[in-house]
Amino acid sequence: MEYRTLGKTDLKVSILGFGGATLGDVYGTLDPAEGERAVHAAIDQGINYFDVAPYYGLTLAEERLGQYLEGRRDKVILSSKCCRYGLDDFDFSAKRVEQSIDESLKRLRTDYLDLYIVHDVEFGDRRQVIEEAVPAARRVQQSGKARYVGISGLPPRFLRSVAAEAPVDVILSYCHYNLLVDDLDTVLRPFAEEQGIGLINASPLHMGILSDGGPQPWHPAPPEVKEVGRKIGELCKKRRMSPASVGLAFCLAYPHVATTLVGTSDRHQLEQNLRALTLRPEPGLMKMISTLVAPVKNKTWPSGRPENQE
Repeated sequence: MEYRTLGKTDLKVSILGFGGATLGDVYGTLDPAEGERAVHAAIDQGINYFDVAPYYGLTLAEERLGQYLEGRRDKVILSSKCCRYGLDDFDFSAKRVEQSIDESLKRLRTDYLDLYIVHDVEFGDRRQVIEEAVPAARRVQQSGKARYVGISGLPPRFLRSVAAEAPVDVILSYCHYNLLVDDLDTVLRPFAEEQGIGLINASPLHMGILSDGGPQPWHPAPPEVKEVGRKIGELCKKRRMSPASVGLAFCLAYPHVATTLVGTSDRHQLEQNLRALTLRPEPGLMKMISTLVAPVKNKTWPSGRPENQE
C-alpha cells in the first residue's frame, strides 16, 4: 500500500480509502457481519483512512463503524462530518457543529476524530458556512476533539470559493475526478496545491454509474450520462474486465490527491478494490472509453442552493 501526506497535516493516508456510506445501507442492504469482516480485512491490507458521516444511513454507518473499530481505533485515520443529517436536513449553525461532534464521537466509540468535515457545503448559506460552520469546526479542533478540519461537496468551484475565505486543512470532492468527469484537476488542484490543502477524491465510480451493477434508481445524473456508463460497462466486460476495477484504477493512478475513497461493503468488493492498485488498463481500452465519454464529458447535475451553483 502506498501512503501520501494529506496537505500540510501530519496524516499519512493510504491512497485507497474506505468510504463508509455502504455501512449505512446507502447502496443496498449490508450484511453487518460481512461489513465488519470487510473493515477488519481492509485494515489488515494497509487501508488506514476511513470516512463516514451522520447522514449515511441516518447515523447507522457511524454506529456500525464504531462497533467494527473497537480495539483497532489506533490503526486508522478516522473522519466524520457535520451539518447534514438527512436528505433535506441541514444545519450549519455554530451550535449544531459543536453539538454534532459529541454525537459522532459517541457513535464511533472514540474520543477524537482525525478529520472533522463540514458536509455538503453547497446546501448552506455561503456566509453562514464561512462565518459560523468552519470557525465552529476550528473550535472543535482547538478542544482536541478533532485534529484537522475540512469541507466537502459536489461543485468544485464553490468548494474553492468557500476555502478561499474560510481556510481549511482538507477538501473532499466527490464525483469530479473519474472516467466521466475530471475538473477536480483543473478547478481544485491548482488552488489546493497553492494553499497546501489536502485533497480527497470520493466516488471514483461516479456514485455507482461505473460500478459492475450500475447506479441505484435515485442517482441524479442525466440519462445520457447513465447511458454512457452502461456502455463503458459493456465495453469493459467484453474485454473480461470489471468496469469498477478500470474506473478505480484510473483514479488511483492520479497523483494529485492524497487518497481516493471508494465504498466497500464486503470482502469480495475489498479484494476487487485492492486489485485496482496494480491494474494498468491497456491504452487502447482507455482510448475507446474516452471516445464514448466525449459527448458527456464533465456533464454533472445541480446540487445545493441555486445561488451556490456553478
